[in-house]
Amino acid sequence: MEEDYIKTRKSKIENLRSLGVDPYPARFVRTHTSVQALKLKDGTKKVRLAGRLVLIRDMGRLTFAHILDGEGKIQIAFNEKDIGKDKYKFFNKNFDLGDFIGVDGKMFKTHKGEKTLLVNKFEMLTKALRPLPDKWHGISDEEEKLRRRYLDIMMNPEVKDMIKKRSVFWNSIREFLLKKDFIEVETPVLETTTGGADARPFQTHHNALDMDVYLRISMGELWQKRLMVGGLEKTFEIGRQFRNEGMSPEHLQDYTQVEFYMAYSDYTDGMKFVEELYKYVIKKTFGTLKFDIRGFKVDFSKKWEVYDYVKTIKKMTGIDVLNTNLKQIESKLKELKIDYEKKGFNITRAIDNLWKYCRKKIAGPGFLINPPVTMEPLAKRSKENPELVQRFQVLIAGSEVGKGYSELNDPTDQAMRFAEQQKLRESGDEEAQMADYDFVEALEYGMPPTFGFGVSERLFGFLMNKTAREAQIFPLMKPRE
Repeated sequence: MEEDYIKTRKSKIENLRSLGVDPYPARFVRTHTSVQALKLKDGTKKVRLAGRLVLIRDMGRLTFAHILDGEGKIQIAFNEKDIGKDKYKFFNKNFDLGDFIGVDGKMFKTHKGEKTLLVNKFEMLTKALRPLPDKWHGISDEEEKLRRRYLDIMMNPEVKDMIKKRSVFWNSIREFLLKKDFIEVETPVLETTTGGADARPFQTHHNALDMDVYLRISMGELWQKRLMVGGLEKTFEIGRQFRNEGMSPEHLQDYTQVEFYMAYSDYTDGMKFVEELYKYVIKKTFGTLKFDIRGFKVDFSKKWEVYDYVKTIKKMTGIDVLNTNLKQIESKLKELKIDYEKKGFNITRAIDNLWKYCRKKIAGPGFLINPPVTMEPLAKRSKENPELVQRFQVLIAGSEVGKGYSELNDPTDQAMRFAEQQKLRESGDEEAQMADYDFVEALEYGMPPTFGFGVSERLFGFLMNKTAREAQIFPLMKPRE
């Protein structure tokens, strides 16, 4: 029983303290990591290592152990003849799997050819109270893996590797944009009016100002466009945003996103820019541009396709979304056996459900263009057809992973679209956008032609071929009952 382990280890802590040994010292100066030590020549002296004990094999007067640090694992050896009978006995009596240990010694190679540190001095760095999961079986319950992520990281090197890749992913995006002369900005997380997306926000109360506020649902879209008004021409932000919606393998309530805006560009410029960005980031993070993702073979190095929103839906379902009605789409959704949220259902949501059915058949990589104006309240209308907007979405493996458009900078048109969105909210559509007339006022001072783009960590999850929760380091978990 785990309680028995804890009780035994607590008694060992009491014993250590009675001997004047601190089971939780503040620091230990090491000379090498495990990876660095494994590169040293045999016979190298004055090597100091530190890490967690993950294996102990007592062979009588010789004990082998493995310690794990942030870079890898290395074998250490305790020889009773070298360190003395008392110290040898002290180690075997007081150290357990999971404890952190600091060791001094010299490098040698065992008769099996394994590079090992022969210990001449050691000290307790942290006494672990709980036993580690079984080496071979680990934690089998998926919920517990995410709840106790630290154990999953410890037992599964691929999880640690994913976290390192995640860091490279976001830093390579930042690196790319900075090289292109963008400046990084920070915009409010708490807002009185949410903007920049169709989503249900989280709401809270600001005690000092005695007013309700929302957690942002976009990465400062309307704020970054205010910066365009103010004269900044290339901006980006990487941060956390929040949407109070359902969970799925692709969606979470809080996640990381990047959005960037560049003046004097449109969505056609944006497609070229985004393709270059994706190839740079993907190659830097994963070392390849070819992936197997959810049953699709995706090659980012090949020519990216362009898919027309209206034509694609008509080809796959027979529905012309520019010449249809709610009843006709509902009939088609029923025919295709597509479940959808009935609350606040309207023509916009109906078309979106129809499109989601179609996109599952597209491997990509490519760009989806020309959606109806009702689908995008913040994008410029198409010159060829004012019923459509200058927007694209990146399509990969049956899903959308990135969206950009020529930003709407006509204040009159923007005010009209906000009014239309407000009507949808009043009819029960909680995901329709809130009207932000302060933003309209900013547009009245003039915003240059601007392209904007955003992509969330869903892209990283796709490339890792993991669900959204698995691809996060610490996903939100419901407390144990």
